[in-house]
Amino acid sequence: MGILLQTLINGIMLGSVYAMVALGLTLIYGILNVPNFAHGTLYMIGAYIAYFAIVSFGAPYWLGLIISMILLFVIGILLERIVFRPFYDKPLINSFIVAVGLILVLENTALSLWGPEFRQFAGPSDKVIEVMGVMITAQRLIVIITAAVLIWLVHLFIKKTRLGAAIEATSQNPDGALLMGINISQMRGITFGIGTALAAVAAALVGPILLIYPAMGHTVIGMAFVIIIIGGMGSFFGAVLGGYLIGILETFVTSYITNFFTEAIIFGLLVLLLAVRPTGLFGKPH
Repeated sequence: MGILLQTLINGIMLGSVYAMVALGLTLIYGILNVPNFAHGTLYMIGAYIAYFAIVSFGAPYWLGLIISMILLFVIGILLERIVFRPFYDKPLINSFIVAVGLILVLENTALSLWGPEFRQFAGPSDKVIEVMGVMITAQRLIVIITAAVLIWLVHLFIKKTRLGAAIEATSQNPDGALLMGINISQMRGITFGIGTALAAVAAALVGPILLIYPAMGHTVIGMAFVIIIIGGMGSFFGAVLGGYLIGILETFVTSYITNFFTEAIIFGLLVLLLAVRPTGLFGKPH
């Protein structure tokens, strides 16, 4: 029973990370209609920013997390403006090629500047807490709680604020939003910034648990796309629920079945789901 609970908690922790990354990707796709394949690389950049803020400049953990979040928000706005915006009226393949190019530029820049070695930084607490007879590190609980609070705050922002309503209106009907006087270009930039900021927070939260290296975003972005497809492209609730489901499933498969074919099993389940429900769990038919 103790091992089962430990596995479940680890799965929820991993799912919290996936949910935040997938939610950011969903927000970007929902308003830009562009699958940002470079999202995992921006997650990596967020981890490095937090690392250097905390380790090199001696910032407290939470300040390092906030710095990473703010800088990735600004970087996201700039990338949307400079890299992606010129291709909105072009075929989708152009945006895909641009995203792949951005991956290569950012990863090779990180590799050149910081090398291939693995890095890690300390969390705000190294305590181990006992929950129902299971020993859990404080950082795992911090990841779970912070992610839940942040997802809830993003939901409130979208549903309860004028800016959030403008973003949602732009996502649902850009032409109608434009007629209502909403600045579509501004909404796209802000949304891209929020999406990349969520990736930065996810990276900073798991920095004390997982290793930081230039290619760390590959697995995360692969799972994030699985999640938003399972949940339904553009679905807020689908991204969050899908993130937790995939995190828990991955942990249980790795712990009780095999750690060699985990991704193959998850992608196989994705294919089966799409065969039954092509729009995902919460996606709307076109």
